Amino acid sequence: MEGNMAELLRRSVLYVKPVDPAIWCGALRKCEDRILPCLSNHLMVLGLLVFEVTVHRHQLYYRLHNNLKVPTFSIIFQGITRQHLDQGILPCIKYFINYFFYKFGLEVCFVVAVNVIGQRMDFYSLLHSCALMAVLSRRRRKAMGEVWPKYCCFTASLMVLQYLLCIGIPPALCVDYPWRTSSQALTSNLIKWLYLPDFAMRPAPSFILYDHLLLLCSTLQWQVFEEENRATVRLMAGENVEISRSLDPRSFSQYIPVNNFLQCRSYLDIAKVFVFSYFFWLVLCLIFITGTTRINIFCLGYLLACFYFMLFGGSLLMQPVRNILRLWDCLIGYTCFVIGMKNLLSLGSCAYLDHLLKNGCWLIQAFSMVCTIKGYDVCKSAGGGGGHRVGCDLLHRALGSEKGFPQLLLPVCGV
Repeated sequence: MEGNMAELLRRSVLYVKPVDPAIWCGALRKCEDRILPCLSNHLMVLGLLVFEVTVHRHQLYYRLHNNLKVPTFSIIFQGITRQHLDQGILPCIKYFINYFFYKFGLEVCFVVAVNVIGQRMDFYSLLHSCALMAVLSRRRRKAMGEVWPKYCCFTASLMVLQYLLCIGIPPALCVDYPWRTSSQALTSNLIKWLYLPDFAMRPAPSFILYDHLLLLCSTLQWQVFEEENRATVRLMAGENVEISRSLDPRSFSQYIPVNNFLQCRSYLDIAKVFVFSYFFWLVLCLIFITGTTRINIFCLGYLLACFYFMLFGGSLLMQPVRNILRLWDCLIGYTCFVIGMKNLLSLGSCAYLDHLLKNGCWLIQAFSMVCTIKGYDVCKSAGGGGGHRVGCDLLHRALGSEKGFPQLLLPVCGV
């Protein structure tokens, strides 16, 4: 209690100097003789809004003047559809500039969610981990699309709640928070990990920017889930339908809708051979690097998975699609489990590391517990967070669900 009061007297806004009520109101902030720097952020937002309205009005005038129809899909290169994807390198690049998020937006959202978790490593990142595992547990894209609106609402409500916590109560009331004044007062590290409002250890507002980026991508993906059910969009961008999980790899050749690119008749065919034939092994190399970079219990799972896929990789690709995706989903699930556990263990490494160094040093070594976020008052220790390569796993699974995936099995058959 004495140490807590000493910290409050040294760092709390309530005790350091007199409080100006205008600072909490924001709009009433006193700029003194520096008005332009005080309004720089507002002017930037106003400039962006003016630029957006100008572009929108210019496009509307151009279409009305030339009797052009509004495109059914917001794209850059007009006239590029799914049929142009296999016609060369340049049409392929144009297609992915137009429809990259349409094809891989779901995986982009997952990668952004993992980035939010890794940048925060606090209580709300633990909630993001649980939400990510809940969505990935649906496995199928259609099932994920059914729960995606709930995920967007969850992300939006979480961001609004954190914004209110950053505002807190007016310091002019001269009332401290109960987790500081109670007999069992929380430490500053624990308050920061829980992202609670505090006058001595304020929550970092920059964390909300990561949540905003996740919300932006999630809402765009929500729009993709709705538009991919429209016939006009499917005709232009192609279908986002997974291949049947009951297909036998030996009969894949009759279901391939594109020309055989294994003959390498163009540079695009060479790029396809590299992606579909070697990306699987590149991901396994990345898993091996992840498992050997740090020595802990979690990395042991990565090594076992890597050795299993490398040992049975050739025969594994000849199994039915259901078996291939089941094993890959298990690897993604284990990675999400590691991410969640790292978040949970960050409570000990960031808030209670001093106690663990005295009484649980074996726990720190076994799980490589380390506080990777700045702002905590902890001792430095070796280690790091795992699960940073979940994006490659998800991207490889997405490639495996595409209709071009069967041709990567042909080299295994000796074709």
